[in-house]
Amino acid sequence: MNCRTFVNGKIFTGENETAFTDSITVEDGKIVAIGEKGRGEIIDLQGQTVLPGLIDNHTHPKYIADALHGAACTPPLVNSISEMQGALRHTPEYGQGPDVWIEGWGFDESKLAEHRSPTRDDLDQVSTTQPIFLYRSDCHSSVGNSRALELAGIDEHTPEPAGGKIEKDASGRPTGFMREVAVSQLLIRAKSALSYENDVANLVKSSSHYLENGLVAIGEMMGRLHPYATLSLYQDACKQGFKPKSAIYYVADEVAGPLEIEKSDRLRVAGLKVFMDGSISGETALMKDAFPSGKKGVALTSEDRLREIIAYARENKLQVAVHAMGDAAIQRVIDVCQDLDPWLERQPSVRIEHASLLSDSMLKELKGAKIGLAVSTQPIFFFAEEDSYRQFLSADQLKMAYRIKSLDKENILFSLSSDAPCTPWAEPDSPFYGIYAAVTRHTAAGGFINEDEGIPVVRAILAYTRDAAKMGGFVNNGTLTPGKDADFVILDRDIFSQKSEDLAKVKPASTWIGGEMVWSQKKK
Repeated sequence: MNCRTFVNGKIFTGENETAFTDSITVEDGKIVAIGEKGRGEIIDLQGQTVLPGLIDNHTHPKYIADALHGAACTPPLVNSISEMQGALRHTPEYGQGPDVWIEGWGFDESKLAEHRSPTRDDLDQVSTTQPIFLYRSDCHSSVGNSRALELAGIDEHTPEPAGGKIEKDASGRPTGFMREVAVSQLLIRAKSALSYENDVANLVKSSSHYLENGLVAIGEMMGRLHPYATLSLYQDACKQGFKPKSAIYYVADEVAGPLEIEKSDRLRVAGLKVFMDGSISGETALMKDAFPSGKKGVALTSEDRLREIIAYARENKLQVAVHAMGDAAIQRVIDVCQDLDPWLERQPSVRIEHASLLSDSMLKELKGAKIGLAVSTQPIFFFAEEDSYRQFLSADQLKMAYRIKSLDKENILFSLSSDAPCTPWAEPDSPFYGIYAAVTRHTAAGGFINEDEGIPVVRAILAYTRDAAKMGGFVNNGTLTPGKDADFVILDRDIFSQKSEDLAKVKPASTWIGGEMVWSQKKK
């Protein structure tokens, strides 16, 4: 029997806001006792702060795996198209041959000196022989160079999938900008079809990225069945050393018949992902009142289609995660779901992803929903995109943005997550930037968004631990209590005593899974 007792620590067990102990005992990967001393191997924490392993239950690991070897086209690193071109030329893939894709991520045209999106012609200045794929910050839209468009079979005659637009110039020639998920997938499929083994290797390499952020469990929110099943990607990556527990959510519109479902603790097919609308910064979120520009966004899924997806999920015991940013999109989800009976016992049957704009009346409806609607939201968005939110939203609309304190006040289950790499920030999935933004409501641009919606530090931590576990069905995680897995993070400083302006400076000193150290700052 492998037994260790971690003593002399400031250990937050995560049961509630005041649940601390000074020791935990671990046997065979499980917490067996708290507050005891002297059993098995003794590890002196020397006063360090310990949290339950952090959970990011809305992220895009496949995209992050690609991004880690691609160019971060985000402030403060990249502020113009010319700087973007330079960043792409400095990727390891640059100059590696015509079958090797050059990739970048994170641009937001409103933050570029040119105040426009890059085009195929801009990317062709980097290379015309290698394909180039560049993700916009929202991970909905993208840009490809001429070689990428050629490999994807995209020209002036290519039909547009529903819910997407291939942007064209005055002559009808595609500019390379692919607006929304449906058309971005044309480029992604061309890229992925050539590189399954490379995709596995990249995912394995990304494992340390999560561990160094203290993340022990993740929700893959863009599972695909084409050109290969995302479950297969994760199965092979886990065999080769990918460590975080993973829950896969397949894009609902790709799911028709029976679905291969794995339900192990380490790897699960957990649910279906539904897109109701687009994004705030792309002015494609579905709005009750128009954006100041006059646009009202796009409706990507009808209420009838959402009902069909829910029926499939109910039959197959899957969770439904619904992307809804605009208030009209969120309202549609509430209207369809609020009076339904839940079908899952250990987690919400339906969760709303982002819920960016919430009115008082919508909060009341969420609270009273029979099905138990929950919210997975991302404070990193307003932190990184203050300029976009102020530009694209009216003053009244902005007042509804990311009402985390109001969710807490109404006792609505919510978790904090990243949606990484879908935001223009160089560290898009740092939980500590997420905590900083949720607590202070301060932005990277130096302003504040709805400062009165800030929450206490301990509440933000619970939203990355206990409540994130409830949201994502990670039943053996979330708290450091007897019977739970011994997955935890030791911090380099006490997050509970930090000044609010220093919260983003907190870093993990080491990350432990099953009572074993899997990453250490000292061993980087």
